[in-house]
Amino acid sequence: MEYATSLLGLLPGGRRTPGLKELLATVGSYLPPEQVARVRAAAEFGASAHQGQKRLSGEPYIAHPVATAAILADLRLDADTLIAAILHDVIEDTPTPKDQLAARFGADVAELVDGVTKLDAVQFKNREEAQAESFRKMLLAMVRDLRVILVKLADRTHNMRTIQAMPPHRRRAIARETLDIYAPIAERCGLYNLKLELEELGFRALYPQRYRVLEHALRKARGNQKEFLKKIEQQLSGALKKHGIPARVETREKHIYSIYKKMLRKRASLAEIVDVYGLRIVVDETDTCYRAIGVVHSVFKPMPGRFKDYIAIPRVNGYQSLHTTLFGPNAVPIEVQIRTDDMHGVAESGIAAHWKYKSGEAAGSTEQARAREWISGLVELQEDGSSEEFLESVKVDLYPDKVYVFTPKGKILRLPTGATVVDFAYAVHTDVGNRCVAAKVDRRLTPLRTVLRNGQTIEIITAKGAVPNPAWVGFVVTAKARSAIRHYLKGLRRSEAIALGQRLLSQALGEFHLSFESVAPEMRSVMLGELGMKDMDEIYEKIGLGERLAPLVARRLLPAGAADQGAHVPAPLAIAGTEGLLVSYARCCFPLPNDPVFAFLSTGRGVVIHRDRCVNVEDYRKHPEKWLPVSWQPSPERLFSSEIRVDVVNRTGVLAGVAAAIASADTNIHHVSIEEQEGDASILTFELKVRDRKQLARVMRVTRRLPDVTRVSRTIAAHARGGRAADSEELDEADSNSDTP
Repeated sequence: MEYATSLLGLLPGGRRTPGLKELLATVGSYLPPEQVARVRAAAEFGASAHQGQKRLSGEPYIAHPVATAAILADLRLDADTLIAAILHDVIEDTPTPKDQLAARFGADVAELVDGVTKLDAVQFKNREEAQAESFRKMLLAMVRDLRVILVKLADRTHNMRTIQAMPPHRRRAIARETLDIYAPIAERCGLYNLKLELEELGFRALYPQRYRVLEHALRKARGNQKEFLKKIEQQLSGALKKHGIPARVETREKHIYSIYKKMLRKRASLAEIVDVYGLRIVVDETDTCYRAIGVVHSVFKPMPGRFKDYIAIPRVNGYQSLHTTLFGPNAVPIEVQIRTDDMHGVAESGIAAHWKYKSGEAAGSTEQARAREWISGLVELQEDGSSEEFLESVKVDLYPDKVYVFTPKGKILRLPTGATVVDFAYAVHTDVGNRCVAAKVDRRLTPLRTVLRNGQTIEIITAKGAVPNPAWVGFVVTAKARSAIRHYLKGLRRSEAIALGQRLLSQALGEFHLSFESVAPEMRSVMLGELGMKDMDEIYEKIGLGERLAPLVARRLLPAGAADQGAHVPAPLAIAGTEGLLVSYARCCFPLPNDPVFAFLSTGRGVVIHRDRCVNVEDYRKHPEKWLPVSWQPSPERLFSSEIRVDVVNRTGVLAGVAAAIASADTNIHHVSIEEQEGDASILTFELKVRDRKQLARVMRVTRRLPDVTRVSRTIAAHARGGRAADSEELDEADSNSDTP
């Protein structure tokens, strides 16, 4: 009992930093005495464990966990959650083991505390990786018990209330993390009050000057608003009463951070934003909401396109309300929300609104089910890739859903603004996304990168054997789609690296008149042990990715004395343009079949092909161990990018004429740029898709014949300027007439 007495004396009272006395009073208002006694015992245990520790503010450390529990007590959460909040730093900051907590307060409390605990004992490369990995661990714990995130959000809220004790650089970093991660998570879980407080505190810590300016301006504006809103409130209350609708009309105070975000989004001044007024109407039943909206629209005219029905189609966090914007007196916009008392409870407390603390059951309410479904989806994302990639994916996935679209069977899917057809396909199922080849939006075929709009019906067309396109990563916006595509590409990349590595090692062994099959198994085992590899596939993968050099690996496999024998010139690696991800063609010089080429191994990229005259390969010539002899296969089965420069006299229609000439040579233009020169001259640069030098020469020949064209040449990277210059080896008519350019 002595620790309880010391707590009562040590902890200050007040709403911001409530002491044990205030906490126990709140808990006693809704929990039975035996549970209150458990909370008191946890406070005594925590005070003992943290004895002698102080916060940066100078107050005893136990003040923070007790204040964290008080935030959760205001949400009327169960005793286990409150105890976990009081003890949430015990494992991390004291020698107390998890087993001791489980024995004293139960397994549920120990698991909750462990879920909130950071991974400080593990060594990470940098702070960002540690932050991301701790966040990943917390999300996995949330899947088992959603109360983990409630404790973490309360912990973050109290830390933000006392953040002024931190040095400026730490304040900014924590505030940015709060705005990017924790406030959106609070919104996704429907904890509206916590979300608002986290945003206000995060904004004040990150941009203190902007916060002060906005706060001062809002204080001045609120004097006029009160009178204005009171009149509107009376008009609406009278109209609802006249129609027999029992309702509570409240004014909604606009919050500084939401005003700031709206100013940025709309590029509007503060005056334009503050002149929008907010009201909330709370009624008894759902059907009364729709009756009330009719009455409201009869008093003030609604703005077209500003009505939203979140009752029929709730937000992803379970939020339900009718939203409308009215033309008020003097055409001032009035934003109105209409909801029931139950909806209001969910809007304020989210997943905590229906927690069955009295029966000791973690309830399966709709809001909790939605949150758990979202978190389970995140777990799929964390199975592949680094912690930092996962954290970035979560950030993308956290922002509010605003696009509602339909499957052909009428099921509604919620997607983020900017979501594409491919995002929709992956939202239906990962296999549907992976095999997607085409799509119909409202029964019309449409490109896969089409951005979706509210109310559209999307049908995905799949094909057996279809695979994701690497280009999709450039336009998908949902974390699930991006993660699934990257996962597939990593698997594909590995298989291609293994195949390429096998070819390169066989080529290197061929220099010594050996094949891999002729190498003794003992030599392979010795080589694997020396290099620390578990099997040959790992060796092949490292070679294919350029992380190991095939000649050096080959020498480790040679019998004694074989390395001293004269090696013959290795057979060149045959390339056809269809090798996949691990053979790439440089965009600085655009090599084409039958061009003399230079190839080298680049770490992580595999084989990179340049034209042998490309100035960008000069540095690589100093490392002959990374060179690769390559040759073109007779008939490559793909189109290659190439670039030509066309000098023209700048006259009306010259671009159209050149483009038509290129098209007449059965060639597709991928990109065009125009650079004006002195006088009436211009330079047109075309990126084309061609099969080989022959086709490119034909394009250059028909283009050169145009009357306004003064010169046509291939381009190549300029040496010093980083720009583009004409290749001195211009293709001419002989190239197009010859079978061998």
